[in-house]
This record gives sequence, C-alpha cells and structure tokens, in this order.
Amino acid sequence: MRKSLLSIAILGIFVAPTFSYAEEAPAADAAAPTVEAAPAEAPKSAWAVTSNIGFVSDYYTRGISQSWHKPALQGGFDVVHSSGFSAGVWGSSVTPNTFPDASTEIDLYANYGGAIGESGFGYTVGVIGYFYPGGSWKKYDFLTAAQGTKGVGVKKGGRWDTYEANFGVSYKWLSAKASVTLGDWFGAEKETGWDGGTSGTTYIELNAAYPLPIWGLTLVGHVGHLNVAGKLSQDAAFANANANQFGIVEDSPDYTDYKVGLSKAFTIAGSEGWNAGLYYVGASNGGNSGYWGERGYGGSSFNGGINSDGTTETKDLADGRLIVTVGRSF
Repeated sequence: MRKSLLSIAILGIFVAPTFSYAEEAPAADAAAPTVEAAPAEAPKSAWAVTSNIGFVSDYYTRGISQSWHKPALQGGFDVVHSSGFSAGVWGSSVTPNTFPDASTEIDLYANYGGAIGESGFGYTVGVIGYFYPGGSWKKYDFLTAAQGTKGVGVKKGGRWDTYEANFGVSYKWLSAKASVTLGDWFGAEKETGWDGGTSGTTYIELNAAYPLPIWGLTLVGHVGHLNVAGKLSQDAAFANANANQFGIVEDSPDYTDYKVGLSKAFTIAGSEGWNAGLYYVGASNGGNSGYWGERGYGGSSFNGGINSDGTTETKDLADGRLIVTVGRSF
C-alpha cells in the first residue's frame, strides 16, 4: 500500500510557475545608444513528473507483511501540479499466500494539498485504490481437502480490490492521516466468512520524519490503528481453529502497528536520488493466538499452501522485524 503523498502535495503548492519579463527599453535619442530588450524566458511548466524504484527485504504495510516475509520489488510514477494536485501509480510484488492468484499489488491514487499560510501547517485530501490483478476470494482455498474439510467461503465472494478516502494534516515534520474504506475491506463480507459487510473500516496514523543534525539522517516514526467494521463469523473462526487443531483464536483483525528507524538520502558516483532506510516494524494481534499470528485466520495461507504434515502453512505476519529498504527517485 502506497504511502501518503502528503509531503509531495504540500511541497507542490510552492512550485509556482516563474515568468521573466524584459524591461521596457528607453526611447532612443541622439545622445544615448539604443538598448534592446532581452528576450523573455519561456515559462516553466507547472507540472512535474517523477518516478521511483525500490527494494525491500520484507514488504510491510501498516504493520503487516504483504510478502510472506520475503523480499519485494517496488516502483511507481507520480505527477505533481503547482496547484497542490498530485496523482500516481505504484506497484509491488505480494504473496499469493495472502492474495490467492495475485502476485502484484497496484495502487492508483490522487491527492490535493496545500499549506495554511506561513504557519507551517498543511493539509491533504485524497483517494486511493488497491488492486490485485487476477486475485479474488473465489480463488481462496484456506481449509484444504488434505485437512478433511471444505472450508468456509470457498469459491464465493468478490475481489481483494479495496478503495479508500483519506484526509491528512501536517505541521513541519509531523503528520497525521485518517483513511476510511468506501466499500468492503479487502473483500471481507458474509460470503467470505464474516458477520457482515466491512465498509467504513478505518485506519488512523501519526507519522514523524525528524531531520537529525548528523550524517544527513532522518529519524522516522509511525504508529497506526486499524478498526475493521466487522469480525469473522463464529463458523469461520471455529472452522479455522479446528483446521489448525488449536483452540478458538482472535476473530477480529483490529490492531495497532508501529515503525521506527532511520533513513538517508545519498549520491552514488554523481548519481543523485538514492535513499536507504533501516526500520523496525510490527503490530499487535499476532503471536500465538492473534488474528495475524501463526494460529490466526489472517496468518494462514489462503492458496492451499500446506506443510509436510498436511496442516495449513502459516506465518506470524505481524511479527516485529528489522526491515531494510533501498531505492532511487528520478
């Protein structure tokens, strides 16, 4: 899931087009030479286009691994207008274990933001769509035949694709944002084993990017909270527990996540735009009995992945881990 373009949108408001006008030449007379006006410069474009590419050792977003704790390649394009409008597309590799038949996430987003006078405050409003080409709950096969059960919600339900609206505010190096789904949260509904629709799911976050006075480092901090507008149905939760031969585990995916670390921009052989980061990330509601843990519904392989003993393959997707990122902007 693509990070907010809050900082880009706010900075974009200051990139006003600049025009250079030649002064009017004085009238010629017999005592002074004629001075010709310099040609006017062409106005700079109000639009700016950038691209980016990156590598992460584990694709965590909002505290949950989207790549089954494996590395991921990422990249995208952004367009920014001096008015404060910005839009873009961004993609990352993801795991079919979590998104059956999908190996790519593609995000499309648009934002409008600006500064509030010279106070240091800013704002942004936007929309974003998360798309998983080829992926669908209809491809989901969590409870496998090898475990002697047909499962819950198999071959039913819609796509993983999810849409959100968001609003953010910032002050210098601090920012906060609230996001709400405009439909079901990643296809979670009755047909997929939930107690109802999950439209209106919210995610609230607070972010910090404080420039340190040493080595050009930036101290990065983040805390967020997901509140899903629904829970697993009792049948789904019980079937999940029976399939893993454990007791009933958490039926709500709600959690609080965190991120802390350092980032640095640098140049390689005169090539600018490089950046790297080292972060520790994770979330609650994992571990032995959490929804995103090894015994939980969210930590289970949804594409029929099984271990050698016939049990469902699982991961603690909320596990706290050290993540390395390397990328470049153009």
